[in-house]
This record gives sequence, structure tokens and C-alpha cells, in this order.
Amino acid sequence: MSQLLTDRLNQILPTITTNNFLEGKGLGNEIAFYIFDYDPEKELQIREHIDFLLNQIPKTAPDLKVTHINLFDLILDYLKERKLLDKVLQMQQQKGDAAVQKALAAPLHASKLLPLFEKAAAPEENDLVLVSGVGNVYPLLRTHSLLNNLHPVMGQTPLILFFPGSYDGQALKLFGSLQDDNYYRAFKLIP
Repeated sequence: MSQLLTDRLNQILPTITTNNFLEGKGLGNEIAFYIFDYDPEKELQIREHIDFLLNQIPKTAPDLKVTHINLFDLILDYLKERKLLDKVLQMQQQKGDAAVQKALAAPLHASKLLPLFEKAAAPEENDLVLVSGVGNVYPLLRTHSLLNNLHPVMGQTPLILFFPGSYDGQALKLFGSLQDDNYYRAFKLIP
């Protein structure tokens, strides 16, 4: 276990439970989107830490309402609801990943997922939204596209995206090597 990652993880809870963070102070009218980037090999440690956060936040800040959205689970539920999941799995076996990606481009377009995400995030009811599962939904859903479309949905509610790769404040690199389009509007949660 990397000591640097452990130190960064240990800073999350005290950071996100402060009034300054929750009220977006110091953001200069920017949206309250934060990215916690990490080595993709540490995915299991990150999942455990998200569970830890969801367990500890009510103890640390009992009035703080937080929700967690796993993008992979969100998309699976959506495909099941639309009765597409079995068809997609069959297509993947018969025609491969590229055919699935092409077939799901329209149903999984960010504009179609926005109402689903908004319902799950309930930004008017929650003080904080944690988002994970980014690596699991690639290449079906691109991070920059999702974030760009979430601006009007989230309002002033802070969103933390756990990102398996690197973010330098301008560019997202999924898995540390796949360059996504630039995204300038998020802040690194813990440098």
C-alpha cells in the first residue's frame, strides 16, 4: 500500500466535512466538482475507502446528507430497465466489443443519462455526491462528457469523482495512459 495514497485518502474525510468545502468557498464562482485521481491498480483500496467514508460521514457530520453513485451500477440498472442488458450481452458474445459500443452510443449518450444521474444524485436533497465506477464504464461513457453535462444538474452541490488515472487540472488520463478530452472545470480534491 502506497504511503502517499494512504496520506491522501486520510485527508478526504476532514476536507469534505468542512463548511468551507460544502459551501464552495474559494472557488471563485466555479462549480464544485472535484476529482480524486489515483493509480488504477489501487481500485480495490479506493472502493474500501469509499465504503469507509459512507460509514464515517454520518458519525463525523451527522447533518451532512451524502449519496454515492457507482456509474457502472447506474448503467447496468438503466440497461435492465430498458430491457437492453440481455441483448447487449448476446451482441457482445456474437459481434464483439466494438459492436456493443456502437449500439449503445445513443442509449448511453450523456443527454439520456442525465435524468437518471440527476434522480440518483438528488442534488436538491443531498449536500455531497460521490461518484465512482469510471473505469468500469469506459469506453461506453467518457468522463469529460459526463462532467460537462452535469453542470446544470448539480447546481451548488459538491461532486467528487474518484478517477482511476491522473488529472493535472486540465487533462484527464484514464488508467494513466488514455487521454480523454481536456476538462478544466474541476479541482483536484487532494493534491
